[in-house]
Amino acid sequence: LDTLMTHFNRLIDRISQSPHFLEEALSSTIKVDDFTARLFNIYRQVQQEPQHPVPIVLGLNRSDYMLDQSLDGTMSLKQIEINTIAASFGGLTSRTPDIHRHILKVANRLEERQRILDNNPAAGLAKGLSKAWELYGSERAVVMFLVEDEQRNIYDHRYVENELWLRDIPVIRRQFEDVCRTGSLDQNKRLFVGGQEVAVVYYRNGYMPQNYKSEQSWEARLLMERSCAVKCPDISTHLAGTKKVQQELARPGVLERFFPDEPETTARLRATFTGLYTLDMGEEGERTVDMALAAPDRYVLKPQREGGGNNIYGQEICSVLESMRDSMERTAYILMDKVQPRPASNYLLRPGAPLRLSLCLSELGMFGAYVRCVQKGREMVMNECVGHLLRTKSSEHADGGVAAGVAVLDNPLLI
Repeated sequence: LDTLMTHFNRLIDRISQSPHFLEEALSSTIKVDDFTARLFNIYRQVQQEPQHPVPIVLGLNRSDYMLDQSLDGTMSLKQIEINTIAASFGGLTSRTPDIHRHILKVANRLEERQRILDNNPAAGLAKGLSKAWELYGSERAVVMFLVEDEQRNIYDHRYVENELWLRDIPVIRRQFEDVCRTGSLDQNKRLFVGGQEVAVVYYRNGYMPQNYKSEQSWEARLLMERSCAVKCPDISTHLAGTKKVQQELARPGVLERFFPDEPETTARLRATFTGLYTLDMGEEGERTVDMALAAPDRYVLKPQREGGGNNIYGQEICSVLESMRDSMERTAYILMDKVQPRPASNYLLRPGAPLRLSLCLSELGMFGAYVRCVQKGREMVMNECVGHLLRTKSSEHADGGVAAGVAVLDNPLLI
């Protein structure tokens, strides 16, 4: 999985450098999905900037998987999605090995205690941020976490932030409103916010429509994207992580466009794909609709949204698709085979909930960090898998994660 994550890093980076593919993949989506259209409009404006491309690219991604059990009983790891913006829990999950080791020690389960994997994504994510900051080349410049006004997940941020402070890299936390009010570009397109030069913009906000509370928020996003600051992610990498791009990558021959001389790489990537189907207008999209209506429990209907809790399941798929079957609105969604994991018994510790044995499902995320410097050629100066995340929830819940109060942070136990 570590090597696979570095391949996904390279794939996302190459997609971000392919304007023709992004335009082609998202052409139908941007006609009906206003949020994706606004992002794509910024992308087009940045493409026309005289100093494009920017010299340093930083990606901090998380690829999520579940174990799928086929009808013959064989198990395989299938990708649920890849997150290219604000991939969370790298900080908090860096602490969960110590928690479970402590619990197992108290319970005198010393042999199991030794089988908890070391895991420190916070340090790995900070390594990517620090490499980008170093390449930017100004010790006075800061790393700016772009955050929400009410940040429920602040401690997850803090672990990464503290790793940067340990490296003597200054960090500030600002909102879209701060950038709009005090942000500016100088003649060299260096970004200043509140008088401080910004080397790296680390987006922990900006992935949902409600994050943009006004036109000023969109203006702030454009200002940052136009700057020579390193963006994590830049607007093209943000778009590369959309559900529609994920679906297009599953088409025959598409991976080969990005890895023309690497058949083993494309085979390994494709082996993690489950069935992904277009809902574009036309014959192919009609077949997808018919397929979903005939057996809705076999699929998941996904909009172009991040943040959890957006997917549609079961009979609700039928009502949604029937309501927009003849409308372009359906092209804002993709259809995906529903992964069929094998449940396992476990205890979920959640505030205010009784401790009881439950049938549970787990989702494994792999964190990747990469840095590419244009001055050093197209190749990456860093490309690593920097840790993992395991989330577990009761099998009675179809959707929803840790932030929704459904799933809990977990650890793999080697057996």
